[in-house]
Amino acid sequence: MTKITEEQKQIVKSTAPILKEHGKEITAIFYKKMFAAHPELLNYFNMTNQEIGTQPLALANTVYLAAENIEQLEILLPQVKTIAHKHRSLTIKAEHYPIVGEYLLKGIAEYLGDAATPEILDAWGAAYGIIADIFIEVEQEMYDALGDVRNRDFITFKIAAKQDVAPNVFTLDLTRNDGGELLDFAPGQYISLRVKLGELFHNRQYSLTKAFDGKTYQVAIKRENEKEPAGVVSNHIYNNYQSVILF
Repeated sequence: MTKITEEQKQIVKSTAPILKEHGKEITAIFYKKMFAAHPELLNYFNMTNQEIGTQPLALANTVYLAAENIEQLEILLPQVKTIAHKHRSLTIKAEHYPIVGEYLLKGIAEYLGDAATPEILDAWGAAYGIIADIFIEVEQEMYDALGDVRNRDFITFKIAAKQDVAPNVFTLDLTRNDGGELLDFAPGQYISLRVKLGELFHNRQYSLTKAFDGKTYQVAIKRENEKEPAGVVSNHIYNNYQSVILF
């Protein structure tokens, strides 16, 4: 378990406003460096959100809130659980967190330049370690709750039915292709669909739209303007997937 001293907590709290004001720029550097060193991680991130800047901003806001509340991180647990559910849906693992931490610190160091003293970087490294430990613990509980080890990774599904239900909206009925049981879900929950475009996998979350029947999942997908980057996965599924296996 990562330890952080009282002095480091004060350093983090006093420098947190820098992340609030310049977090998007810092995390943009972080992503650039991390993807250059670990291109395999491109398979886990929404590259559309990278392009339009929402993902760097979301990361910056999350780290800032954790830093600002470093004395009472338990108040962030509801937000942590929401993020952790998405992480689990993308099969984020514990071993990914040290990589993220390493390059987040490099992003801070590059942006701050000479102002990034060893004491500041050590304090932020400790703070990140505390935050990462919380996410890892929460996400491990979610993985353990899945039971069947096959459920801990992406599951192969087959499209049983595809139907246009409204202008630019279609549904897919999906059946599990590996013989495993479907997991029950609550209203409002979603699943992640993964498709390969070029050399990379792209993941998108789609809401489940039909009551659980133990046989199929149904998702509704909206077709987007072909010129808009936000629709790259949805449009690819509509244009290329019929009664085929979907990963």
